[in-house]
Amino acid sequence: MKVIAINGSPRKNHNTAALLNKALEGAQANGAKTELIHLYDLNYKGCTSCFACKRKNGPSYGTCAWKDELSPILNKIKEADAIILGSPIYLFDVTGQMHAFLERLVFPYLTYTEGYKSLFERKIKTGLIYTMNVTAEQMEGRGLRPALDGIEGFLKRTFGYSESLFSCDTYQFDDYDKYVATIFDEHHKALVRENQFPEDCRKAYDMGQRFAGQE
Repeated sequence: MKVIAINGSPRKNHNTAALLNKALEGAQANGAKTELIHLYDLNYKGCTSCFACKRKNGPSYGTCAWKDELSPILNKIKEADAIILGSPIYLFDVTGQMHAFLERLVFPYLTYTEGYKSLFERKIKTGLIYTMNVTAEQMEGRGLRPALDGIEGFLKRTFGYSESLFSCDTYQFDDYDKYVATIFDEHHKALVRENQFPEDCRKAYDMGQRFAGQE
């Protein structure tokens, strides 16, 4: 079994990457082969609206025709048994790299037919891991959840299953004294990092382990 994690954060060793690595550890515990891909290492674009993936009897029907450094990753996902996507929240959305990746991943498979039926030939598990500065209460109160639910909905429609993990109130800086960030209480952030983040890591591990389980 192959589980692929996609890191949509520019940082390879911080909150999002840590949670993705925990998810892959869980998958490995169930015997899966795993791979972690960092989107910020790749040179690619989002959807260019060429519509080659929608052209009747076209050579790229159901497949993104654009060729760049993302193309091999999209091909790998065709053979994966599960994918787990991770992104910090920037301006109440996923990062630009993750959004561009999602456009290229999802749009070719979705058809302009009744129910927007998917051309992906199998059902695989997909997971979303989000990290953010805001608390869980702020996420709900400020309307962030509906936008993220929309991404989960697209993945579920495309691949058959999706779930999300939210890691809130994260510790952003190594040293808060070096940055202008007066709306945050460093002591509070440190407590969340000590008490809540390990629980988020456990949930990520459990996700990976479940995704690699045999049904």
